[in-house]
Amino acid sequence: MRIANPLLNKFQWPQTKLQESLRALQPPSSGLNYGAYGHLIQHFTNHNLPRQAKQLHARIVLSSVTADNFLASKLISFYSKINRLPQAHHLFDRIPMKNTFSFNALLIAYSQHDMFADTWRLFLSFGNVIRPDNFTITCLLKALWGSVCEKRLAEEVHCYVLRCGFNEDIFVSNGLITYYSKCEEFGLARKVFDKMVERDIVSWNSMISGYSQGGLYEECKALYREMVDSLEFRPNGVTVLSVLQACGQSNDLILGMEVHRFIVENSIEMDVSICNSLIALYAKCGSLDYATELFEGMSNKDEVTYGSLIYGCMFHGFTDKAMEFFRKLEHPGLSTWNSMISGLFQNKQYDRILDLVWEMQVSGFRPNTVTLSSILPTLTYFSNLKGGKEIHAYAVRNNYDRNIYVATALIDTYAKLGFLRGAQRVFNQSKCRSLIIWTAIIAAYAAHGDVNAALGYFYAMLNNGIEPDPVTFTALLSACAHSGMVDEAQKIFDAMLKEYDIPPSVEHFACMVGVLSRAGRLSEATEFISKMPIEPSAKVWGALLHGASVCGDVELGKLICNHLFEMEPENTGNYIIMANLYSKAGRWKEADMMREKMRNVGLKKISGSSWIETSGGLQSFIAKDRSSERTEEIYDLLEGLLGLMKEEGYTLHDKFDEESVCV
Repeated sequence: MRIANPLLNKFQWPQTKLQESLRALQPPSSGLNYGAYGHLIQHFTNHNLPRQAKQLHARIVLSSVTADNFLASKLISFYSKINRLPQAHHLFDRIPMKNTFSFNALLIAYSQHDMFADTWRLFLSFGNVIRPDNFTITCLLKALWGSVCEKRLAEEVHCYVLRCGFNEDIFVSNGLITYYSKCEEFGLARKVFDKMVERDIVSWNSMISGYSQGGLYEECKALYREMVDSLEFRPNGVTVLSVLQACGQSNDLILGMEVHRFIVENSIEMDVSICNSLIALYAKCGSLDYATELFEGMSNKDEVTYGSLIYGCMFHGFTDKAMEFFRKLEHPGLSTWNSMISGLFQNKQYDRILDLVWEMQVSGFRPNTVTLSSILPTLTYFSNLKGGKEIHAYAVRNNYDRNIYVATALIDTYAKLGFLRGAQRVFNQSKCRSLIIWTAIIAAYAAHGDVNAALGYFYAMLNNGIEPDPVTFTALLSACAHSGMVDEAQKIFDAMLKEYDIPPSVEHFACMVGVLSRAGRLSEATEFISKMPIEPSAKVWGALLHGASVCGDVELGKLICNHLFEMEPENTGNYIIMANLYSKAGRWKEADMMREKMRNVGLKKISGSSWIETSGGLQSFIAKDRSSERTEEIYDLLEGLLGLMKEEGYTLHDKFDEESVCV
């Protein structure tokens, strides 16, 4: 048998060395040395020598022998590694007396290739033929982590574990904790943890990590403290990563600093992941100086390092600082570009978003679904319907329009830009209509005052088996407010808790106040507020103030503003509405006093700006703006239009400046 040169070159063996070794594997007087072949195939597998492993397999076949469980297991592992699962399964099928060892090898093969359903089916098909061991159950649980997480499935495996007596195996228990946590069954995971006779560091980390990743941050932090106090096991790098994430998400700077001190005092390696978590913690909690100090002290930074600091700066409104760190990153990835775009949107810096998107494309990155979801809402602030249609076309060409977040953003953007027909078309073309898609179209019609359409979609959603959430009810109540449908709004509000087990939030109370106020039923709205089970927010009082403004009720307006001036003293809208109320009632002195009070507080009304799309691009302007080169021409045309309006009998209000407070 001729031996390939690559093998000889890799091991630098003489021409006959491997041949002598192979002859030693099968002495003439005895049968095949399964153990020697198995170990040699394992060696070739570990060293990525598929050609040599295949040659050994060919030699076994030529020997007219059937591989035993040990040798077959090594061959199964080899063929799994080179992505030849059919051959691996064929080898398993040819084993005359299969045992747990070879069965586990095939289970691992399917699991490593993310073929979780096949792994589960394989276990079910041979579970009664071959007795699984603790390693089998551990392998099965690892496979299930990556599949659909179902409580029923987890409980079935758990029952099997109890029947077979594997519940005291530490590895099996750790696997159950992880799988229950993946299924968000944290109570069952904790029961397994509490009943463990023996635990290891993985047991603690699995439970702590489960809490952290599942959003149960207080439980995560409590278990960490219990672990530190027990002295059974000392937290390691994996432990502190989960706890730091919990501290960051819950804004617990105090415990986060304690964990940081624990890391230093116990000489836990400050690798990139831990440093990134600490930076994310300090940045999110507002300690940007600490975060920056850690950042500057890191010798090896990755994109997550920059992203954590950028997110913290954006979260606290330091957009220029975030941009400064972004510029330090030599080759930002698409995720970092998206983080910057999203941060600018959250900070209402819409002009910079479009410039950054253009720069991103020049750098060679194409917008993805995350990018589009951030860009689309920006266009509503520029009244740029054409841009919305262009992005929609881009999404269709790249199959991004099927993404639930892009579709939702398109519906919302089209609706806010007045293109309700476009929003309807996007909804009609959405094949997988989730709750947020339904809520988006309901909110679209609600914003346009079409309460019948909004309610129609709501009931259609229910008929499709989709339960509403608090956002859905906010949209419905807003629709009723715009249409003056008080009775329908009250019916919907009452159904929230009774029929859908959703306790009304302050947003929903504000909506109901808006419904009553817009209908002119101010006394009912006032009584409704007095009976609220929660403290009224500024939005609640603002909705009532809007009603008082529409009805011209000055005294009620004064009462409301006393609350609002304490709750949000820097909101210019409240001062302006009250001043306008006085003006409308002819109480000019009090109106002037209100405006003077606003000036004394140091507030100034922000001029409302508008945009118009011209052949030269988007043009921005404010009231009484004279910055355009064609100012005289614009005002001459405006005077002509005003004259025509007077001829038609319209009354012009030059001085009354009412600012709507919309819920």
